[in-house]
This record gives sequence, structure tokens and C-alpha cells, in this order.
Amino acid sequence: METTNDHPGEQAAQDPVKLIGIRDSALSLDEVFRAVGDDAAGGTALFVGTVRNHDGGADVEELGYSCHPSAETEMRRIAEKVAAEFPVRALAAVHRVGDLRVGDLAVVVAVSCPHRGEAFEACRKLIDDLKHEVPIWKHQKFSDGTEEWVGA
Repeated sequence: METTNDHPGEQAAQDPVKLIGIRDSALSLDEVFRAVGDDAAGGTALFVGTVRNHDGGADVEELGYSCHPSAETEMRRIAEKVAAEFPVRALAAVHRVGDLRVGDLAVVVAVSCPHRGEAFEACRKLIDDLKHEVPIWKHQKFSDGTEEWVGA
């Protein structure tokens, strides 16, 4: 029996970008997960980036994110690019700005696709491209009094 991929559920959705946002309040895993729900999706991949207590061998005391006014537009551009490369049924990405504490959610992205492999690949591409291309900057203050800026 020959397998074909011409069932509509095997194809990308017409408008798969469901949620894009820059938030100055706590992020919600449930919101992002609900946004990518799709009956034709057999796989959903979710990535959660959290604030850790160290970086580069130094203890992080404080951390803040800021962004350029174009950040949300850039997030959408990247999301649309990922959706064009994979059979994405639904995609969501939100990033936090402002002051965060260790353990806080900094970014949550999710992608649903017909199959798990596609979902994993698309989710990884989405978070990697967001981190490299979106103008969001992280300001870290370390316990030894030093600080640094990191970002796209």
C-alpha cells in the first residue's frame, strides 16, 4: 500500500501563526499550548526558556530583558518563515521583558505539526532563530558586581 501526503491534515494550515507577543507580565504555558491546539496535529513541541541562576561561571543576581519596538514584528516574520519551511498546523511564541527572577519564564514557543519529528524540528528552528534575530537584550548583574548585556 502506497502512502500519500495529500490529505489536508498533512499540509500546513492556511494561517498557522496563532500567537505572537512581547509581554511585561508572567508568561503562561497553558495559553501557548492552547494556541497551538489543532485536530490535525499529531505532534506538538513546546520549548520553555527560564531564568537560570548562573551564566559563564558567574552567579546571576538580577536579570532584565528589554527590546526594540520592532521585536514583535521580527518575531512574526521569523514565525512566518518557520511556518513556510515546515507543515505547521499552529505556532505560538511569547517573550517576556522587564525584570525577572531566577526560575521565571523568559520565553515560551510551541509548534504543532502532523508528525512529531516535524514539530521538534520546527520548534527548534523557531527558538534558535528568535534568539539570534529578534532585537531583545538581556541585562545580567552578577554577584561579584559585574554585569553584561547579551542579545540579538
